[in-house]
Amino acid sequence: MPPEVEGPALLQACWAGTWVFTAIAILTTAFPDPMAVPIAVVSLGLLAIGCWAMLWAFQRALQRSRYELIGVGGLYFLAGCAPRSVRLSMMAALAVQFIVALAAASVRPFTASAFGILVPVYALGLSGAWGARHGTFPPRLPDGTNSERGDPNRNGDDV
Repeated sequence: MPPEVEGPALLQACWAGTWVFTAIAILTTAFPDPMAVPIAVVSLGLLAIGCWAMLWAFQRALQRSRYELIGVGGLYFLAGCAPRSVRLSMMAALAVQFIVALAAASVRPFTASAFGILVPVYALGLSGAWGARHGTFPPRLPDGTNSERGDPNRNGDDV
């Protein structure tokens, strides 16, 4: 990751959570009974952090949306609002979390490994936090219209 990228702490936190979860998921797959509580605690903790980050990002995006055009794809998936390296890093962490969770739950169905399915909310939440804090979005046009959606006073009834 280039040193000039904004928000490196969010990227590092995302990957740290991903590696902690991956290690716990591997141990839980190998030793399901003694690792049931740790996988549940880690998974629920990452879920809680991810939910908080998503809500914070949404609140921040609402404030910014008065002046900028912010879409869900840009905010949470960093489409068009983040440098390529940031988007790839965050989406790679999301993919790793999803694949590890699915693999662990598939290998040990009906065990505490199923808690891992909740973990990808962590990467989505931190991606949203990065987008809300550091993302660049196009400005709203001063006359109240925007080029992507047309005139907001029209409801599409007149054909």
